[in-house]
This record gives sequence, structure tokens and C-alpha cells, in this order.
Amino acid sequence: MSEQITREVDARGSFCPGPMMELIRVIRSSQVGDVIAVLSTDKGSQRDIPKWVAKAKHELVGIETVDNYDKIIVKKTH
Repeated sequence: MSEQITREVDARGSFCPGPMMELIRVIRSSQVGDVIAVLSTDKGSQRDIPKWVAKAKHELVGIETVDNYDKIIVKKTH
């Protein structure tokens, strides 16, 4: 990933909608341009977080699977 991650949300072990709620909380307190990585073991996050990011008009940088969790990277655009 070429984007520099500025904040990380470790939501591993949390179940839907926990990881997404944590992302929303962090995005609200972030600056425009911040890149947030959400670490999640909940498989629903792969589907739900990108949908919310599109609806909220932020940018989905990417999704990586690392070991046994997903790293969902989001850029705050406004």
C-alpha cells in the first residue's frame, strides 16, 4: 500500500457491527486525509465497511488479509 497509515483501529475479536462502529468513531475524530487501518476478524467487515465507506463518500484504499484477520484501509476525504 502506498498510503501512509496515520491511525489504526484494532477491532480483532469484535463482531459486527463493532469494527464498523469503531471506524466511524475514529473517522469523526480524524483529520481530512488521515488513513485509517481497521483490523478485523469479523468476516462481515469485508462487505460492510466498504459499503459504509462508499455511502459516507470516503475512500477505500484497500483490503489485505494478514494472518487470520483483515486489514481494511480507509482514507477520510471530507
